Amino acid sequence: MSGPRRVVRLAAVAVLAIAVTAGVASCALLGGNSNVPVATAKPPTGTDGAVGFDGGFVSAGTGSKKVDIWFDAMCPVCGAFEKTNGGTLSSAVTDGSITLRLHPLTFLDRASNGTGYSTRAAAALVCVGVHDSHHVLDYYQALFTNQPEENSNGLTDKELAKRATDLGITDISGCIDRSGPYQAWAQANTTRSLSGPITVDGRKVLDTIQGTPTVLVNGKQYTGSISDEKEFASFLGLK
Repeated sequence: MSGPRRVVRLAAVAVLAIAVTAGVASCALLGGNSNVPVATAKPPTGTDGAVGFDGGFVSAGTGSKKVDIWFDAMCPVCGAFEKTNGGTLSSAVTDGSITLRLHPLTFLDRASNGTGYSTRAAAALVCVGVHDSHHVLDYYQALFTNQPEENSNGLTDKELAKRATDLGITDISGCIDRSGPYQAWAQANTTRSLSGPITVDGRKVLDTIQGTPTVLVNGKQYTGSISDEKEFASFLGLK
Protein backbone atom coordinates (compact mmCIF):
# COMPACT_ATOMS: atom_id res chain seq x y z
CA MET A 1 0.00 0.00 0.00
CA SER A 2 1.35 3.44 -0.86
CA GLY A 3 0.33 7.04 -1.43
CA PRO A 4 -2.82 8.67 0.00
CA ARG A 5 -4.46 5.38 1.04
CA ARG A 6 -1.47 4.49 3.23
CA VAL A 7 -1.48 7.95 4.79
CA VAL A 8 -5.18 7.68 5.59
CA ARG A 9 -4.72 4.23 7.12
CA LEU A 10 -1.81 5.36 9.29
CA ALA A 11 -3.78 8.38 10.43
CA ALA A 12 -6.73 6.17 11.36
CA VAL A 13 -4.51 3.86 13.39
CA ALA A 14 -3.09 6.86 15.24
CA VAL A 15 -6.57 8.09 16.08
CA LEU A 16 -7.45 4.70 17.54
CA ALA A 17 -4.54 4.91 19.93
CA ILE A 18 -4.62 8.53 21.09
CA ALA A 19 -7.35 11.14 20.81
CA VAL A 20 -7.85 14.62 22.15
CA THR A 21 -11.05 14.95 24.13
CA ALA A 22 -12.01 18.37 25.52
CA GLY A 23 -8.36 19.39 25.08
CA VAL A 24 -7.01 16.43 27.06
CA ALA A 25 -4.94 13.61 25.59
CA SER A 26 -6.79 10.33 25.97
CA CYS A 27 -7.13 6.79 24.66
CA ALA A 28 -9.98 6.77 22.15
CA LEU A 29 -12.93 4.42 22.54
CA LEU A 30 -13.49 4.13 18.78
CA GLY A 31 -12.08 1.30 16.74
CA GLY A 32 -12.42 -2.30 15.68
CA ASN A 33 -13.39 -5.10 18.01
CA SER A 34 -12.19 -8.19 16.16
CA ASN A 35 -10.81 -11.10 18.16
CA VAL A 36 -12.21 -9.74 21.43
CA PRO A 37 -13.62 -12.30 23.91
CA VAL A 38 -17.21 -11.50 24.86
CA ALA A 39 -18.39 -12.30 28.38
CA THR A 40 -21.78 -14.01 28.36
CA ALA A 41 -22.55 -14.36 32.08
CA LYS A 42 -25.24 -12.28 33.76
CA PRO A 43 -23.76 -9.08 35.23
CA PRO A 44 -24.33 -8.58 38.98
CA THR A 45 -26.43 -5.74 40.38
CA GLY A 46 -26.66 -3.92 43.69
CA THR A 47 -23.69 -3.35 45.97
CA ASP A 48 -21.05 -5.78 47.21
CA GLY A 49 -18.18 -4.49 49.32
CA ALA A 50 -16.72 -1.44 47.58
CA VAL A 51 -18.45 -2.19 44.27
CA GLY A 52 -21.52 -0.28 43.21
CA PHE A 53 -22.59 -2.46 40.32
CA ASP A 54 -25.57 -0.31 39.39
CA GLY A 55 -23.42 2.83 39.35
CA GLY A 56 -20.65 1.15 37.39
CA PHE A 57 -17.80 1.78 39.81
CA VAL A 58 -15.43 0.42 42.43
CA SER A 59 -14.90 2.94 45.22
CA ALA A 60 -12.14 3.96 47.62
CA GLY A 61 -12.51 6.42 50.48
CA THR A 62 -15.46 8.05 52.17
CA GLY A 63 -14.96 11.78 51.58
CA SER A 64 -17.79 14.13 50.68
CA LYS A 65 -16.09 15.25 47.46
CA LYS A 66 -16.68 12.70 44.69
CA VAL A 67 -14.00 11.98 42.08
CA ASP A 68 -14.99 9.70 39.19
CA ILE A 69 -12.42 8.22 36.80
CA TRP A 70 -13.26 6.21 33.69
CA PHE A 71 -10.16 4.23 32.73
CA ASP A 72 -8.85 1.24 30.84
CA ALA A 73 -6.03 -0.76 32.43
CA MET A 74 -4.17 -0.93 29.10
CA CYS A 75 -4.55 2.76 28.24
CA PRO A 76 -1.08 4.41 28.33
CA VAL A 77 -2.61 7.84 28.92
CA CYS A 78 -4.39 6.46 32.00
CA GLY A 79 -1.01 5.20 33.15
CA ALA A 80 0.53 8.63 32.61
CA PHE A 81 -2.30 10.28 34.55
CA GLU A 82 -1.84 7.86 37.44
CA LYS A 83 1.93 8.36 37.45
CA THR A 84 1.49 12.12 37.78
CA ASN A 85 -1.56 12.34 40.01
CA GLY A 86 -1.73 9.03 41.85
CA GLY A 87 -0.02 10.44 44.93
CA THR A 88 -2.46 13.35 45.10
CA LEU A 89 -5.45 11.03 44.83
CA SER A 90 -4.04 8.57 47.35
CA SER A 91 -3.45 11.33 49.92
CA ALA A 92 -6.95 12.70 49.39
CA VAL A 93 -8.48 9.26 49.91
CA THR A 94 -6.38 8.61 52.99
CA ASP A 95 -7.14 11.94 54.70
CA GLY A 96 -10.88 11.61 54.02
CA SER A 97 -11.12 14.44 51.50
CA ILE A 98 -12.60 12.43 48.64
CA THR A 99 -14.46 9.33 47.60
CA LEU A 100 -12.73 7.97 44.51
CA ARG A 101 -15.00 6.05 42.16
CA LEU A 102 -13.21 3.98 39.55
CA HIS A 103 -15.14 3.04 36.40
CA PRO A 104 -13.19 0.29 34.58
CA LEU A 105 -13.72 0.09 30.82
CA THR A 106 -12.68 -2.63 28.40
CA PHE A 107 -12.44 -1.11 24.92
CA LEU A 108 -8.71 -1.86 24.66
CA ASP A 109 -9.43 -5.59 24.73
CA ARG A 110 -8.87 -5.14 21.02
CA ALA A 111 -5.20 -4.37 21.75
CA SER A 112 -4.33 -7.47 23.80
CA ASN A 113 -4.02 -10.17 21.13
CA GLY A 114 -7.28 -11.88 21.97
CA THR A 115 -6.58 -12.28 25.70
CA GLY A 116 -9.25 -9.76 26.77
CA TYR A 117 -6.78 -8.11 29.14
CA SER A 118 -8.78 -4.96 29.87
CA THR A 119 -11.83 -7.04 30.79
CA ARG A 120 -9.80 -9.39 32.98
CA ALA A 121 -8.04 -6.51 34.76
CA ALA A 122 -11.40 -4.85 35.41
CA ALA A 123 -12.74 -8.08 36.88
CA ALA A 124 -9.66 -8.43 39.08
CA LEU A 125 -10.26 -4.93 40.47
CA VAL A 126 -13.85 -5.91 41.21
CA CYS A 127 -12.56 -9.02 43.02
CA VAL A 128 -10.47 -6.79 45.28
CA GLY A 129 -13.42 -4.46 45.81
CA VAL A 130 -15.62 -7.37 46.88
CA HIS A 131 -13.13 -9.35 48.97
CA ASP A 132 -10.72 -6.71 50.35
CA SER A 133 -12.43 -3.35 49.94
CA HIS A 134 -9.85 -1.34 51.91
CA HIS A 135 -7.21 -2.07 49.27
CA VAL A 136 -9.06 -0.95 46.13
CA LEU A 137 -6.81 2.04 45.52
CA ASP A 138 -3.66 0.01 46.15
CA TYR A 139 -4.67 -2.53 43.53
CA TYR A 140 -5.81 0.09 41.03
CA GLN A 141 -2.41 1.74 41.27
CA ALA A 142 -0.66 -1.63 40.99
CA LEU A 143 -2.35 -2.17 37.61
CA PHE A 144 -0.33 0.80 36.31
CA THR A 145 2.99 -0.34 37.80
CA ASN A 146 4.99 -1.72 34.86
CA GLN A 147 1.79 -1.37 32.87
CA PRO A 148 1.47 -3.75 29.91
CA GLU A 149 1.81 -2.04 26.57
CA GLU A 150 -0.92 -1.90 23.97
CA ASN A 151 -0.77 -4.83 21.54
CA SER A 152 0.81 -7.08 24.14
CA ASN A 153 -0.97 -9.99 25.83
CA GLY A 154 -1.27 -8.06 29.07
CA LEU A 155 -0.87 -9.79 32.42
CA THR A 156 -2.02 -13.36 32.88
CA ASP A 157 -4.70 -14.15 35.45
CA LYS A 158 -1.97 -15.56 37.68
CA GLU A 159 -0.02 -12.33 37.40
CA LEU A 160 -3.12 -10.26 38.15
CA ALA A 161 -3.64 -12.29 41.31
CA LYS A 162 0.03 -11.96 42.27
CA ARG A 163 -0.17 -8.17 42.08
CA ALA A 164 -2.73 -8.42 44.87
CA THR A 165 -0.87 -10.86 47.09
CA ASP A 166 2.37 -8.91 46.63
CA LEU A 167 0.59 -6.00 48.32
CA GLY A 168 -0.77 -8.13 51.14
CA ILE A 169 -4.24 -8.13 49.60
CA THR A 170 -6.50 -11.15 49.97
CA ASP A 171 -5.77 -13.89 47.41
CA ILE A 172 -8.15 -13.20 44.51
CA SER A 173 -7.06 -16.09 42.28
CA GLY A 174 -10.22 -18.09 42.94
CA CYS A 175 -12.38 -15.04 42.33
CA ILE A 176 -10.61 -14.35 39.04
CA ASP A 177 -11.27 -17.94 37.96
CA ARG A 178 -15.00 -17.37 38.55
CA SER A 179 -15.15 -13.78 37.35
CA GLY A 180 -17.40 -14.23 34.32
CA PRO A 181 -20.19 -12.06 35.81
CA TYR A 182 -17.69 -9.32 36.69
CA GLN A 183 -16.26 -9.42 33.18
CA ALA A 184 -19.75 -9.12 31.72
CA TRP A 185 -20.43 -6.16 34.03
CA ALA A 186 -17.31 -4.33 32.87
CA GLN A 187 -18.13 -4.93 29.21
CA ALA A 188 -21.70 -3.74 29.73
CA ASN A 189 -20.35 -0.57 31.36
CA THR A 190 -18.21 0.01 28.28
CA THR A 191 -21.21 -0.33 25.98
CA ARG A 192 -23.17 2.14 28.09
CA SER A 193 -20.26 4.57 28.13
CA LEU A 194 -20.46 4.75 24.35
CA SER A 195 -24.23 5.11 24.14
CA GLY A 196 -24.74 7.40 27.14
CA PRO A 197 -26.00 9.40 28.79
CA ILE A 198 -23.45 9.35 31.60
CA THR A 199 -25.04 9.96 34.98
CA VAL A 200 -23.46 10.45 38.38
CA ASP A 201 -25.56 10.38 41.52
CA GLY A 202 -28.72 10.53 39.43
CA ARG A 203 -27.60 13.56 37.42
CA LYS A 204 -26.50 13.63 33.78
CA VAL A 205 -22.91 14.85 33.56
CA LEU A 206 -21.85 13.88 30.03
CA ASP A 207 -23.43 12.66 26.81
CA THR A 208 -20.90 9.83 26.42
CA ILE A 209 -17.40 8.87 27.47
CA GLN A 210 -15.17 9.73 24.51
CA GLY A 211 -11.79 8.68 25.86
CA THR A 212 -9.86 7.56 28.90
CA PRO A 213 -9.02 8.82 31.37
CA THR A 214 -12.17 10.87 31.82
CA VAL A 215 -12.02 12.51 35.24
CA LEU A 216 -14.86 14.31 37.03
CA VAL A 217 -14.77 16.12 40.37
CA ASN A 218 -18.25 16.55 41.82
CA GLY A 219 -19.62 16.05 38.32
CA LYS A 220 -17.35 18.61 36.62
CA GLN A 221 -14.91 17.31 34.01
CA TYR A 222 -11.20 17.97 34.35
CA THR A 223 -9.93 19.35 31.04
CA GLY A 224 -6.40 20.31 32.05
CA SER A 225 -3.08 18.60 31.42
CA ILE A 226 -2.75 15.00 32.57
CA SER A 227 0.91 15.66 33.33
CA ASP A 228 0.51 18.79 35.47
CA GLU A 229 0.18 17.71 39.09
CA LYS A 230 -0.35 21.23 40.40
CA GLU A 231 -3.10 21.96 37.89
CA PHE A 232 -4.99 18.81 38.80
CA ALA A 233 -4.54 19.37 42.54
CA SER A 234 -5.92 22.88 42.10
CA PHE A 235 -8.92 21.54 40.20
CA LEU A 236 -9.41 19.00 42.94
CA GLY A 237 -9.49 21.89 45.40
CA LEU A 238 -6.57 20.68 47.50
CA LYS A 239 -3.98 23.36 46.62
